[in-house]
Amino acid sequence: MTVIGFHNSHEQVHPAALLEAVQHAEQVGFTAAMCSDHLTPWNPRQGHSGFAWSWLGAAMATTGLPFGAVNAPGQRYHPVIVAQAVATLGAMFPGRFWVALGSGEAMNEHVTGDKWPRKELRDARLRECVDVIRALLAGEEVSHEGLVTVDRARVYTLPDQQPALIAPAVSVETARRGADWADGLVTINQPHDKLRDMIAAYRDAGGQGKLILQVHVSWDSDPDRALALAHDQWRSNVFPPPLCWDLDSPAAFEQASAHVTPEGVTDAVRVSADLGQHAAWIAEYVELGFDDVYLHQVGGDQIAFLDAFGEKVLPRLDVTAPGPAVAIDPQGPAGPRRPEQEPHPAGIA
Repeated sequence: MTVIGFHNSHEQVHPAALLEAVQHAEQVGFTAAMCSDHLTPWNPRQGHSGFAWSWLGAAMATTGLPFGAVNAPGQRYHPVIVAQAVATLGAMFPGRFWVALGSGEAMNEHVTGDKWPRKELRDARLRECVDVIRALLAGEEVSHEGLVTVDRARVYTLPDQQPALIAPAVSVETARRGADWADGLVTINQPHDKLRDMIAAYRDAGGQGKLILQVHVSWDSDPDRALALAHDQWRSNVFPPPLCWDLDSPAAFEQASAHVTPEGVTDAVRVSADLGQHAAWIAEYVELGFDDVYLHQVGGDQIAFLDAFGEKVLPRLDVTAPGPAVAIDPQGPAGPRRPEQEPHPAGIA
């Protein structure tokens, strides 16, 4: 049995409309939700940037769904702030919140004015942030000097159980690297062989917990419009790393994607007017071993998508509700780094 969730794209939809959409998703049979956490959209046509943490409080208070969010601590967000936000949602909505902690993209992080670090430094900074966040969620007072600095921080309102900290990855190397700290793995739809390699790398390195997949889809009853929507909204998201990490504005993504054809988007987005085809694609991902599959409709009309998938797609799948979204071990798979220990060495992922 599989959790089928609804992904809420803050880059593309006004937060009020997105709140209505996620409430509707629960009504039509989706059993979970997740959201992005961006300061800017991927291209100027998307045009939104609702603040995820404000929205999450409203969404969790007005639905019974469990939620996840993808966050990048270390530059735009200090890890102490992330820990406090995670702790508050975990305390208010026990077992219903998880967060995926990644190394971020320049387009969201450059606004601090700090230099955008090399990837190996971003990975090392992320690991420091994870350890700080875990220790704070465990109720410790934390001081830390390294790629991030923390001075005698403590979070006073704590959840009874630590929310799960999930590793986001789009490459085999990142999946393997997250195995020693994460409570699960989340990635996006990619070729099946690539996904198999990522799962194997994560598990072989000792990775525990759920396997989560976000699937970008474009559905419309008119197949030409389904393709046009995917091209209009998501052609800026077809680039592999490092380009997608290092471009620093919606205008830069727009320029980079100027020559992407509509057909060129179909590797990144599952495009079809056939709801049976969408159900078959989702079933294939389940067969690969993913426990939770979150669907992201890249077109703007979320309600029509939810109605269609609720009526015609979810009944074809063995949909279930997820279990509690809590850490596998309160200390984490690798345990938190205590404040008196040496910080994670810079430059070592």
